[in-house]
Order: sequence, then structure tokens, then C-alpha cells
Amino acid sequence: MARIPDAFIDDLLARSDLVEVIGARVPLKRQGKEYSACCPFHDERTPSFTVSPAKQFYYCFGCQASGTAISFLMNYDRLEFLDAVDELARHAGMEVPRDTLQRNANPDGQALFDAMGAAAAFFQRQLAQSPRAQAYLDGRGVDAGIRERFGIGYAPDSFTALRDALGTDQRRLALLERGGLFSSNDSGRSYDKFRDRVIFPIHDRRGRAIAFGGRVLDAQDNPKYLNSPETELFHKGRELYGLWQVRQAHNRIPRLIVVEGYMDVVALFQHGVDTAVATLGTATTPDHAELLFRNAPDVYFCFDGDRAGRAAAWKAVESILPRMKDGRQAFFLFLPDGEDPDSIVRAEGAAGFDKRLAGATPLSQFLFDSLSVDANLTTLEGKGRLAERAKPLLAQIPDGAFADLMQQRLTALTGVGAREPASPPRPAALRSRNSHGVAAPRRSLVRTAIMLLLHQPALAMELEPPFPFASLQQPGVDLLLDVLGVIFERPDITTGALVAHFEGRDEHAALQKLAATTVPGDDAAPRTILLDTIAQLDRQSRHQRLTELQSRLASLGDEEKAELRALLSTRFD
Repeated sequence: MARIPDAFIDDLLARSDLVEVIGARVPLKRQGKEYSACCPFHDERTPSFTVSPAKQFYYCFGCQASGTAISFLMNYDRLEFLDAVDELARHAGMEVPRDTLQRNANPDGQALFDAMGAAAAFFQRQLAQSPRAQAYLDGRGVDAGIRERFGIGYAPDSFTALRDALGTDQRRLALLERGGLFSSNDSGRSYDKFRDRVIFPIHDRRGRAIAFGGRVLDAQDNPKYLNSPETELFHKGRELYGLWQVRQAHNRIPRLIVVEGYMDVVALFQHGVDTAVATLGTATTPDHAELLFRNAPDVYFCFDGDRAGRAAAWKAVESILPRMKDGRQAFFLFLPDGEDPDSIVRAEGAAGFDKRLAGATPLSQFLFDSLSVDANLTTLEGKGRLAERAKPLLAQIPDGAFADLMQQRLTALTGVGAREPASPPRPAALRSRNSHGVAAPRRSLVRTAIMLLLHQPALAMELEPPFPFASLQQPGVDLLLDVLGVIFERPDITTGALVAHFEGRDEHAALQKLAATTVPGDDAAPRTILLDTIAQLDRQSRHQRLTELQSRLASLGDEEKAELRALLSTRFD
């Protein structure tokens, strides 16, 4: 892992809102002072993933995933450590020390990005040398400015053009292979994957080429579109074509329009509609939904009006419902048979396309209309069918005004209240258990002190070394001293960063669980409990010393006799 000053990391985490970072990607529901969700790192039906804004720490009681905003971005967005730090720093308005980044840059990772960039440049050069490919783009109305903006290129009709141009050594060939730019035949011989196709580079959030899409020039050839395979850089279910260009065009993106193809995005940009993106040969995924709403409050899904288009729209509904926080809106625009965004915008211009968007179907209407297709709402049976279908879907919507309004709409259509009655209070016997039904273990004093320091590291500043309990011969004392040492060295450290400091040690899993537990009492209780706990540990250490001296009474020197008299004169339990 790259070495960045601890003080910078602590300051960055202190300025980053973990709930905002995770909530932009995973639907969170408030539960008291914390938030919960189904864990994004393993499949589950009952939420066991908790996020604590006070601790700036997340933890899953199911798979034990835990950490800070940095580790979440690394695991969820699949970012390298430096990329995750850089992402948080940009949102926090901080600048990562450049010399640190340069010293710790991953040479292999950068080399792969460089190889992909070299391939993109190669394809662009080939476009300039191919009258046939240029004629195709001319015929589609794509001007030079848009070609440059999207980095559009051309792959020559050759099995070795890219290999011959860029594969100057085995290391470069291996990098191009890792980037998905070669295919292999039955005999194991590799060759250029893209041949005689217009090339559309797919860019990551930093504008780096991570994959490619290729379209045939002759409509009779198949497959019409060919995409890069999944690689360590490219995961099609998490990327949107054109998003980099949209971000470059807008400081604040007003809306995003989701279309199906590269040329649809390019054509819309060509005619002034510069907020279009496309999924990459796959249905809208939950990750796509998070990415869309993370960038814009309003999302329009533009599909063909046929059965396949409506099936794709329903897939989108299933992905976005759990992410429909208040303030977000989703719409569905279905185009006439034989039309696509490319043909519509060329025929009607940006104004005509905007007019169609203004008449798009809201998510709420599309959902209830779709569920009511074969439900006769003039009968009790039909109303029951609609209610049965709708309730599990509406239950996925995050708590808020939109969720309430959707429930009210279901009630208006069917007369059935969609909300379940509030759960009765738990019996007193169960209140000692945590929110996941696990009985809280009885804690030793040392364990209690560590737990409190994990929850509120700043409490360590209430204690002054040296600590009398340091000599106490009890399990966990050394760990407690280590925890205190880290906090004194890094006074601004958060819970998540404190737990992460012990990653790789045997105690890490136990620290994760302690950090995820709930401290009883009000906000002032932890300080009182910690001071009392440390005082008890100090008394125990004095007891221990007293017992030791008394066991050696006959052999004590003058100094130890004086210490014994002092201990005997001290009142402690």
C-alpha cells in the first residue's frame, strides 16, 4: 500500500462524510444514530451492514467487511489506494501531496493504462488514414470536433496491425493482452481483436482509455458491435460510455439520458444534447443506477418501444427503485418503431428530442401501469393482484417522501395499505442483544476500555501517561496500550482509521466487532465509563503489586518495604 502521511489521511477522513460516500452507492436506511443496508460485498436478504456517522466506520455482521471511506471506495469502486485517496480528496477540496503520489505510483498499473492509451492513439491515427472509415462517419453526420472529443478511431482490416505497431516487446504484448486487445484461435495463436471497425474508446472517471467498442462499417457484417472483454480495468456493469465527456461538458450535470448504443450518444452530442450515456451491451445494473444518480438528480431511460425495449426498461426499474432517495427522479421515453435516438435527433434536432423527453413517463406511472397490465382494477381480485406485485417492490424504496407517496398511490389504486404495522417493542430480555440478534458478550475491563476508545478515540486525551495499569498481567493490556499509543500519535484519528491500523494483526477481527457494537447510555456516558474503567484497572494493578510484594515479604529491600507501606495505606477495593 502506498505510503501517505498519517496526518493527511486522518484529516482527509475527518473531512469526508462516510454516510454520503456509501449512501451515494448503496441505499441506506436510518436506524437510530446509525444506518443500515444489505451488504454490498456479499449476497443477503436481511440487512447486516451498518454505517456509523459518528465513528466514520462501516461494518458487516455477516461477512465482517469493515473500514473507512477509503477502504469502501477501494472495495466497492475497485479503486487502487491512491485513486481512492485522490477521489476523496477531490470531494473534500484537498490536494494529495504530489511527491507522495509519484513515489508510490504503481508502475505495472500505470504501464497498463499507458498501453491502452497507446492503442487509443493508434486507432485515431488509423482513422486519419482511412477514407472509407471517414466516409462512414461523414455519412452519419459526425464532424471532426465530435470525433476528437470522443477519441473515435479505426481498426485496420488486419490481424496484426495493432500488434505490429505496438507490440515492440514481450512486456508490451502482455499488457495489450491484459487490456483485452487480442483474441486467440484454437491453436492458441493470438491476433488483433478489433479489425475493420470504427473504434469508440471507453474512458474511466479520469478520462483514461480502459476498453474499446468497435462498430462494423458494412451493415451486413456481424456482430454489429464488438466490445472489449472484462479486464482488471474494465467491468461493463460498472461503466457508462460517454460519462467522461458529459462530466467535461458540465460542472453540474442537470440530467442524464441513458441510451443503448455508442452512435446514439455521439449523435446526441453532435446535435447539442450533451448529457447522454450508454450502457455497454448489458442491461442497467445496480452499479449503473448508483453511478447515474451519483452524477445527476434526474435520469431518463430512452428505449425502443418494442417488447425488448420495455423489458430493458423494467430491468432499469428493478435497479433504480432501491436508490430512489428523495430528490431523485427517473423517467422512461419509448421511441416509435424503427427509430432510435440517432435518427430522432437528426430528424427533429435537439429541440424535438427535448420535447419528447418532456413527455417521458415518470417512474411511478410506468411501474404501476406495468404491474396493472393484466390486473382488472374494477375487481377485488385485480386490486389484490396489483397489491401483491407492488408491495415487495415499494418496500425497496428508501424511507422518505417518495416512498410514502408511492404507498399512498398503491392504496388509492387498490384500497390496500402497503405499510406493515410498526413492530412491537422488544422484550426487555432481548434489549441486551445488538440489532442483529447477537447477545452482547460480558466484557472485561480491558475490553471495555478498548471498545470505548475505538468508538471515541479522542477520549484518550482525557488520560495521562504513564499508566499504572501498564504492568497489569491481564489479556489485552498490551493491545490497550497499543491503541492508546496510536491515538496519542495521531490525535485526529477516526474509528475506521484506528481499526485499519491493526489490519494484519491477530486482534484485527476482534477490534472490528468491538467498533461495530453499540455503547449504552447518552453521549456523555462513554467518558464517564472510560475514566471509571481505567481507575478500576489502576486499582487492580495496585492490588497485583501488593500481592506480589506480600508474597516476598522476607526478602524485600528498603525501597520495596516503603512501597508496600504506601500501598497498604492507600484505600482501594
